[in-house]
Amino acid sequence: MLQVSKLLPQGQGLAPVLLKRAGTVELDWDTRQKSRFSAHDDAGRELGVFLPRGSLVRGGDVLVAEDGSLLRVIAKPQPLLRITPCSAHGSPFDLTRAAYHLGNRHVALALRPDHLMIEPDHVLADMLRAMHLTVTEVNEGFDPEAGAYAAETTGHGHGHSHAAPAPAPAHVHGPGCGHDHAHAPAAPKPVSIPVKIAVNAAAPAPHVHGPGCNHGHDHGHEHS
Repeated sequence: MLQVSKLLPQGQGLAPVLLKRAGTVELDWDTRQKSRFSAHDDAGRELGVFLPRGSLVRGGDVLVAEDGSLLRVIAKPQPLLRITPCSAHGSPFDLTRAAYHLGNRHVALALRPDHLMIEPDHVLADMLRAMHLTVTEVNEGFDPEAGAYAAETTGHGHGHSHAAPAPAPAHVHGPGCGHDHAHAPAAPKPVSIPVKIAVNAAAPAPHVHGPGCNHGHDHGHEHS
């Protein structure tokens, strides 16, 4: 058994010539949801696939075997229901309504610009026909939506970090740094200027007359 433990989403990073030379392995949807499974490639080799938990294999992905060989995944055709607007009195908006109701039922759903696809279910087929949609049985590969929060674990997500960029590190000047080091004159140091503050002298105490004060105490005499 040839062990496989690496997955390249859509052959990311591989040259087209390598993808053209790669072997193939057909896997149905039920198998591609698993992180541990066995399969056979187009050369008849038995594969033991051991991927990180939560991995989801899509048609067009590339598996890398332990011997370095590349295996392009093909979504194996399987019975499906193809849902399209009624050609007589329907509209493309009917697909939006159908996707809403199927999503409420947590149905695995493949979205296409002009149609939807689900796995066979006669109850859902009757509901969709009652909504004036056309439901047709087909045999095709199935690659439903993984959900908005599954991208991190399937390897098909994109980095959308909106955090502000980290500030640039402060530049340290030194010998040989190649910068012109013309420095602006240093700001003058503040000079303390003594300020004379007028202080009001205390008002003199009222003069009290008495013996020995040496002032002339001419008093008027009372006249009878």
